[in-house]
Amino acid sequence: MAAASDTITAPSPADLRAAQEEATLRPRDLAESLGVSEAHLLAARTGRGVTRITANPDALVAMLAPLGRLMALTRNDSIVSEVEGTYLDYRPGRHAAMVLGPEIDLRIFSRHWVHAFAVEAETPQGIRRSFQVFDAAGDAVHKIYLPLDADPSDWLALRDRLATGEHGDALTTDPRTPVEEPIIAPEKSDRLRREWDALTDSHQFLMLTRKLRINRLGAYRIAGQPHARRLAADALATLMHRLAETQVPSMIFAGNAGCIQIKSGPIGPIRPTGPWLNVLDPGFDMHMRGDHVAEVWAVTKPSRRRPAVSVEAFDRRGALIVQVFGHRTAEADHNAAWMGLVEALPTEATQ
Repeated sequence: MAAASDTITAPSPADLRAAQEEATLRPRDLAESLGVSEAHLLAARTGRGVTRITANPDALVAMLAPLGRLMALTRNDSIVSEVEGTYLDYRPGRHAAMVLGPEIDLRIFSRHWVHAFAVEAETPQGIRRSFQVFDAAGDAVHKIYLPLDADPSDWLALRDRLATGEHGDALTTDPRTPVEEPIIAPEKSDRLRREWDALTDSHQFLMLTRKLRINRLGAYRIAGQPHARRLAADALATLMHRLAETQVPSMIFAGNAGCIQIKSGPIGPIRPTGPWLNVLDPGFDMHMRGDHVAEVWAVTKPSRRRPAVSVEAFDRRGALIVQVFGHRTAEADHNAAWMGLVEALPTEATQ
């Protein structure tokens, strides 16, 4: 046990403001270096370009369409997805809400939308305005950026409408929920395969794992082919390059417990930078840490419109990084060109 003299005192809001004034790091990296969450950095600036707002997506996201084109940013520890577009066709839901626009396509899990801020940040190009949402631990769930050259009138009006009136510069957060390790129950493998084959919609899969008291990665490990095929660790990078080369359209699902962001369509060239795999397309940027990928699986789930096939990557903790599907339509979950790319990916070498 550490002696009393070894106790670490958390930075005060004044300390956090001072650190931000001098920082060259990105906010997420700065927060980690200081031992706080990203939301703590913003809370410390309340009243100094930062306004606390309601985190309820029915109040925030539902009101974004009149602001026109925005940039939607959703991320986890290993991938960042940035999509430009309009927040159209917002659909509230008790457990999950959705944005179903042709460009911005989101699945929102409202219980993780806990802290939110309207942010005005000085940049060399002008004031950058955003709405930023965080979970109970203070980690980013979703960020919404107004273009620098946009008229800010509607953004300012929405900020004032959503303001909570809280003026304190401190923030209370919960501990982070640890990543759940793969739950492997070989004795359930026969039942898993049998009930997997009986699925009629890919969305039923997580209900099946909950019923069997296992989880996604645990299910993949015990199911085996043809349900789940473990691929070589570099298969995801290979797939991304082949998608760019062939222009086969895909659906990239990236996000966290509170928000999944989906980018549909073909992608441009993959531009590696150190450990990062980058897509820098008009209206879409993606940045993924290839060195975080520990397991990759090709997964086949039944549906009424032929099987839905995905390639899914996990980090060393067992956290889901990204899912990539072939582009689906209202008529079919099956894409022959996509299937060809997946089938060509190498299986993990037998140990």
